[in-house]
Amino acid sequence: MNAMAKQFVTQAANWQSELQTWFVRIGRHFGRQAMRQRALDYVTGLLSPVERKTSWQLSEAVKRQTPYSLQHLLDRARWDVDAVRDDVRTYMIEHLGEPDAVLAVDETGFIKKGRHSVGVQRQYSGTAGRIENCQIGVFLAYASTRGRALMDRELYLPKEWADDMVRRAAAKVPEAVDFATKPQLAQRMIERAVAAQVPFAWVTGDAVYGDNRSLRAWLEQQDLHFVLAVASNQYVWPDSTGQKTVAQLAATVQPQDWTRLSAGDGAKGPRWYDWLRLPLLSWQMPGERWLLLRRRLTDGELAYYVCYVPPGTDLQTMVRVAGTRWTVEECFAAAKGEIGLDHYEVRSWHGWYRHMTLAMAALAYLAVLCRHEKDASSAKKTGNC
Repeated sequence: MNAMAKQFVTQAANWQSELQTWFVRIGRHFGRQAMRQRALDYVTGLLSPVERKTSWQLSEAVKRQTPYSLQHLLDRARWDVDAVRDDVRTYMIEHLGEPDAVLAVDETGFIKKGRHSVGVQRQYSGTAGRIENCQIGVFLAYASTRGRALMDRELYLPKEWADDMVRRAAAKVPEAVDFATKPQLAQRMIERAVAAQVPFAWVTGDAVYGDNRSLRAWLEQQDLHFVLAVASNQYVWPDSTGQKTVAQLAATVQPQDWTRLSAGDGAKGPRWYDWLRLPLLSWQMPGERWLLLRRRLTDGELAYYVCYVPPGTDLQTMVRVAGTRWTVEECFAAAKGEIGLDHYEVRSWHGWYRHMTLAMAALAYLAVLCRHEKDASSAKKTGNC
């Protein structure tokens, strides 16, 4: 075995050892040792290179003869899925946490056949870019300079499902679950992050959340700062004379008002746009309100953001936060491409949450592992190892 191969084997062994050490923390929520091992096998399978991460393929990856024990883990076994979620969040904060971090909220679609999987119906999926028969999950991502991963999750239950007692019972939807909009689900997850004292400075999201005045008002009441995208027809208060749409305000700017700034690095390097901001009426709020405008260089297409920021915040900081919104899409791509976030075969409410939570655990582990690898590489370059 050559030196490179030996190094790879050593690294693989170290990674597996680190995973087992970390899993001791969340393993306590699974009761018996046999159930803890099943959960570890499930996460290990999600981290494996198998192409499709269904129960059969995961079982083969972890050398189980049948998939029934892993299916039991997602269905009939007794374990506290929210307690596991909380431990995954704590693990992320210990390794990736920073006071200037951003919470990014977004939803993703899971294409499904039939009508029996919980929450499935024909509805718009941003993932597919069209109306599809799918489930929609709303997720909260955590992004800092140290790394990014999914921190929380909620299944969107359409009103037709929430009102259908027969389908609810078949999918084992808890009686306490009522219809909630996507912004309401986002607020619940942000509330949990605040209650857990997660270190962050900003909230960001697309127009699904920015257009919701109730969510924006709640964030301001909590003095939580945000940069949220809004549609062109959204009304704001530029001054005490009355409301105007953000598009009407954008029409008043002059060519010399724009500043070219990068919204962060993308796959092809810095994402350059033209930006400007216009002050909005802040009344007696402790922070400042702004309308942030982004102009695409290729065709001049505009995007709009309503912002609530600390006094004295500069334009570059607002641009940085706006650019961080893409991190949640990067998390979805990694989770679906590497972890099998969308490969599940469960139909029930609790089955969906269990798979998503264990997939989040796997993604968090990868994010922390990546952080450690970067730290080790930096230490070697500076001679501090």
